[in-house]
Amino acid sequence: MHEVVVNLHMHTRYSDGSGTHRDIAKAAFTAGVDVVIVTDHNVLVQGFEGYYKEKNKKILMLIGEEVHDQARDPQKNHLLVFGSPRELATFAENPQLLINQVRDAGGLCFLAHPDDPEAKAFKETDISWVDWSVQNYTGIELWNALSELKTVVPTKLHGAFYAFFPAFIAHQPIPSTLEKWDELLSHGRRVVAIGGSDAHALHMSLGPVSRVIFPYDFHFRTVNTHVMLSEPLSGDVHSDRKLIYEALAEGHCFIGYDLPASTKSFRFTAQGKDVSVSMGDELPAKGGVTLQAKIPSLAEIRLLKDGMVIHTWKNQLSCAHITTEPGVYRVEVYRRYLGRLRGWIYSNPIYLR
Repeated sequence: MHEVVVNLHMHTRYSDGSGTHRDIAKAAFTAGVDVVIVTDHNVLVQGFEGYYKEKNKKILMLIGEEVHDQARDPQKNHLLVFGSPRELATFAENPQLLINQVRDAGGLCFLAHPDDPEAKAFKETDISWVDWSVQNYTGIELWNALSELKTVVPTKLHGAFYAFFPAFIAHQPIPSTLEKWDELLSHGRRVVAIGGSDAHALHMSLGPVSRVIFPYDFHFRTVNTHVMLSEPLSGDVHSDRKLIYEALAEGHCFIGYDLPASTKSFRFTAQGKDVSVSMGDELPAKGGVTLQAKIPSLAEIRLLKDGMVIHTWKNQLSCAHITTEPGVYRVEVYRRYLGRLRGWIYSNPIYLR
């Protein structure tokens, strides 16, 4: 498998971000990501998809969209749409119809920031996903870096602190989002988890102090989705775009919080009697299966089955667990950073049937 680091869910001047597509490309070069997926609100911006090059570096920029019903009050049900060749914002009023249209167009869709609480100090409203009757979406945005910010700023003073020290913000996905994902998985749903930065590079002022909250390149160093491809990127936009979206659709990816340390080379696999599979795949539990996780540096590894931790390995580089029990297995990895234990890696599941 070939790993690429994807930063997804971000905004430009075409909606409520402050930067241009070229600004995003430059930030991606600085941060060292391989792919960015730009998702402006309710507009599928044409003309910017492709490879951007700087000296001996190149990044692939893909264009998606974040769709929501702008007439709804209060705002809810934001949907990330990738891979659609046409504008779909006209279907935003009905979330299920919108999801159906995405599928008909050959695209993928993820429920954006399922839990996005209000931040009263900054007059930010709750924009969580609320229509859980919907079906046939690809997955959910398990970790949204900007939504998490709203959980740690009860006052403007807190906001000022995090504006200058943003590395202290991230702890883990919002716990209720993790619980909802496990609930969906427990009902037999295949729900792919991704991590998004929700980068806006917003210019904000508090009295005489002005600050960008938060620059694109900072966001691109934090919550990323690492995608495992069946073959390396070729440099051809059409084929590489297809390769990335196919891998995301299958759940061949994990969420990495790359600020404390790079999460590159994390692997979670399962070896059955005759076959080995990875995240997003399934295989029979009968006859015994060996689940294995390998991480890039020492940390705490937790193996979960059906949402419950069944084994913890501390200060390890790898772990293995043999089972004959069907279930949904996934891995969480934690490491100490800036004085506390923080979520570092969240795998997609392996399904033992």
